Amino acid sequence: MRNHFELFGLESAFTLDAGRLEQAYREIQASIHPDRFAQAGDAERRASMQWTARVNEAYRTLKSPVLRAKYLLEMNGVDVALETNTSMPADFLGQQLELRESLEAAREQKDPAALARLRSGLQREQRELQGALAEAIDSRRDYPRATDFVRRLMFLERLDAEIDAAFETMEE
Repeated sequence: MRNHFELFGLESAFTLDAGRLEQAYREIQASIHPDRFAQAGDAERRASMQWTARVNEAYRTLKSPVLRAKYLLEMNGVDVALETNTSMPADFLGQQLELRESLEAAREQKDPAALARLRSGLQREQRELQGALAEAIDSRRDYPRATDFVRRLMFLERLDAEIDAAFETMEE
């Protein structure tokens, strides 16, 4: 069975062409979508649904920087163990604490401008980490270092989701 990258005709690398991924996804979906097999037999319809599910999962994985990095690490025999190994450097944990305090203050003050500033800084840091991941995985093949970057990126994604939730509560 082909890996997710091969499925879409892409090189197995952290850095990928999002436009090519999107185009390949749409082309594959058009050819296997269950609607095309509405008049087919049960086996063909079932196969179409299974392929559709696999293609959707592969697309979701490659589209997300965290999931793509985790997938690449696993492809290279690295057990990411993100759920059980949550140790982080003290400076990063201190930064996370400060960010969470800023988020809580913005939430309590119902300050959308503060949330927007927090998000802007967070997005900048996410881009920097993605660049570091590309370097660690694609150029250096330094998978242990990449694992650390993946963990950091996961923390930032969670905080980004919390910012979304804070914006939503302000809008209500």
